Amino acid sequence: MNITATLLAQSVVFLIFVWFCHRFIWPFLRQAMRERQKTIADGLEAAEQAQKDLELAQERADAKLREAREEARQIVDQARGQATQMIEQARAEAREEGERLKQAAAAEVEQDVNRVKEALRAQVAALAVQGAERILSASIDRRRHSELLDRLAGEL
Repeated sequence: MNITATLLAQSVVFLIFVWFCHRFIWPFLRQAMRERQKTIADGLEAAEQAQKDLELAQERADAKLREAREEARQIVDQARGQATQMIEQARAEAREEGERLKQAAAAEVEQDVNRVKEALRAQVAALAVQGAERILSASIDRRRHSELLDRLAGEL
């Protein structure tokens, strides 16, 4: 055989093989490559979206944490304020109670002083009557002279 004819026949067979591959095999390969390319692109897009969602979730978590810390700080401040208010209220009540006790003690002392004064007046009146009896050497009737004795006790 002739080398040219062989070369020519192999070229024709090769062209038929290329046409056959281009016609029947290449579309399936291109379709598979497009699907694979789309799958990879979708995966990358999903990964980017997941990254954005993760960042957004992290920001929300940080915001919630800041809110919780602020709320805790407010609760602590409020508790401190209430404690201070309770302490001040207890102090005021203690002052009022002390003042009330002082006034009660002062009233009791005043009553005791009045009782002692009355007792002293009665004793002075009795002594005055006894002194007058001795001076006058006469008996003074307490019942008859009660008005005089009351006036004398009032003057003392």
